[in-house]
Parts: sequence; structure tokens; C-alpha cells
Amino acid sequence: MFATLPTALRLVLAAFLWTKGPNDATPAPIRFQLRHEHAVANGSRSVFSDVPPSLLGEYYEISTKNIETHRPPSAEAFADARLFSMRHAQTPTFAWNTVQVVGPDVTKRETLLQLAKMTSNSYYGDRGHKSWYPLDGWNASTPFGWEPDADGFRGHVFVSDDNSTVVISVKGTSGPWIAGGEGPTKAKDKLNDNLLFSCCCARVGPTWSTVCNCYAGGDKCDQNCVEQALIDDSLFYPVGTNLYNDVAYMYPKANIWLTGHSLGGSLAALLGATFGVPVVAFETPGEKMAATRLHLPSPPSTHHITHVYHTGDPIPMGTCTGVTSSCAIAGFALESKCHLGQRILYDTVTKRGWSVDARQHGIQFILDKLLNEDWDAEAGGGGPGGGCADGLRGLL
Repeated sequence: MFATLPTALRLVLAAFLWTKGPNDATPAPIRFQLRHEHAVANGSRSVFSDVPPSLLGEYYEISTKNIETHRPPSAEAFADARLFSMRHAQTPTFAWNTVQVVGPDVTKRETLLQLAKMTSNSYYGDRGHKSWYPLDGWNASTPFGWEPDADGFRGHVFVSDDNSTVVISVKGTSGPWIAGGEGPTKAKDKLNDNLLFSCCCARVGPTWSTVCNCYAGGDKCDQNCVEQALIDDSLFYPVGTNLYNDVAYMYPKANIWLTGHSLGGSLAALLGATFGVPVVAFETPGEKMAATRLHLPSPPSTHHITHVYHTGDPIPMGTCTGVTSSCAIAGFALESKCHLGQRILYDTVTKRGWSVDARQHGIQFILDKLLNEDWDAEAGGGGPGGGCADGLRGLL
């Protein structure tokens, strides 16, 4: 009888029936499978597609550890704090809830490798694609955002065998030099990149077409205007919050993790800061400026967010800037460099003699040239050199 119920209802019932075991000091590895693809229809509505049973059977296994994170007392308190900050330019204080959750063990290269494969797979809607990475330990996923003409937020939802853990993998920017190539999302991806990571609506110079009308002359930008542009419902951050809430409704007892590459990783970090859940992001532009402009309340710590990148990629290092840079030539104003949380930084320039080249940004490059080999990485606080300051232009 259970098998005859609709798929979505069976997923919800299974999640309710699952109960957690004892809180072990060293949690056991978790096995995941791809169950859902997700997409956005009509600008803001999340649409899920279940992976057919005939395609299940591929597993991803990830080592885990206990992670401390901080969550707001309620969604209402979080929203009220954002609104107060927007109106009064100061964030009210409230009591954050400190919780222990089972998260990915980012000290293990195998963990990063598995999550990077999940991230790479978010660029493809078809598990039969030649570039799809088979995963050990996670059985199936559900894609989201993969309707043929959908141009927005895309990725996959991976679920563990016992429904205890869900991983939302968010697709990054589509482009000719990135996994997945160009596609219907490329225009909206570029819009989000240029809104989230530029100083002023991607006004690199007088010849650039800006993505919002916030330039105020000279070296000034209208801050209220930029902030309003960032909260438009057609942009990816509010779409991501809707997706997270939908997944949390489907799996109310599960721990939720987020992962992504480039733009997808920055969005995962912003959502991780919003909901207080573990994040592993790969080669992302700095999202701290966007978090400030979105008026996200700052928890006591954001160390549940981990950024993984290398010094040969100028995009997460914040050096792919200026009118002659490869980013600007491609039409991207990636002017921010500060990240939330902690980092795992591979010094590929000094230790391996790599050049600094944006062509080393793609997730397949990271999998094949970086994470497939076991070598030392530096761990530390967010941003290049353990700390950073975004070179922001004047704000009105």
C-alpha cells in the first residue's frame, strides 16, 4: 500500500518515520543517493523531478563529524532583524540557538572529493551524461530546475539511505570554460554574478552596460538601490531560500547540507549563513559583501561554512579584476574577495608553480588536477591571507 502513494507523499512519510540514533562522539560515514532534481518555474516557484527508480543504485559515501552551528530563534526573528537593519542601518541583537549537527568532515580529502563530484554533477540534468561523476555511497538524487526551457536556479538533491541527511547541490555559472558549457541559464547566471560580486551593478567602466540603475556619478553608488536589486524575487538568493524551505518540509527530521561551485558555492554559503547549516563551497567569488548588502544577521561564528579554493584561480582570490582581466573581457565584474566562514586553501602557485589563470576555475579542473591528489593545504579564516577587505567604491 505504501508503494502506491504519490512519490512526494512517500518521501514526507519516510522522513517522519525516520528517528535519529544516539549522538556518537565520532559519527559514522553517511551514504547518499540522488533522489531529486530541482528547478525554478515562472521566476520563483520550485519544481522537483524524481529520479526514476530504474536509474537508482549509485551511492556516495561521506565521512562526517559533529559541527557546532548557530541558528536564529525563528524565521520571523531573522526576517525582522533583516528588515530593521535595512531601515535603520543597524542589526538588532537576538539570542542565537547553538546546536550540534552531524556535518561533513572537511579535514578528509575524500570528503571534499565526493562533495566536489556532487557539485560537478549539478551542471548536468541527465545522469547518463558523459561528464557525470559516479559517486560511492550515495544512491540517488532528484534534480531541480532542469525543465528544458528553465533559465534559473538548478541543481540536485541527494538523500542518505536512512533519510537522516540531505545535500542540496547548487549549479554555478554556465559558460564555455566551465563544466556543462553554455545553456539557458547563462544570462541569469551572469546577472546574479554581476549583482552579487560587483561594487556597483557591474559598472567597470563607462562603456559597460550596468545590471541595475544604481550608479550615482563619480565614484558613488546608491546603496539602497543596490540592496533593493539584490532582493528581487527573480534573483537567486530568495529562490534559494524557497528551495531550502521546500526541502526542509519534505525531510523535516533530516540534517541539510549545501554545496556548490563558483556562483553556486557563494549562494550555498549565503543560504548556510541564513539557516545555520553546513556548507562546502568550491572556488567561489567572495560572498561576504553580498551578505552585508542582503542584511543577513551575523551569527557568533560562521565556521560551519568551508570554502575550498587554490591560489592559481583569480576568481576566489579576488584578483580577476580590471578592464583588461579575463573576467571583464567575458563581461563579469567579480570585484569582491571576502568569504564567510573558514577556508581550505591550496597554494598551487608557490608549491606547484601553477600560473594564475581563470581557466583553472572550472569544477572538473578542480577534481582532476587538485583533489585527486593528496597534498597539504592551508586551513584558516575566510579570505586570502586569512583576512581581507573588499575594495568597495563609495556608497550613498
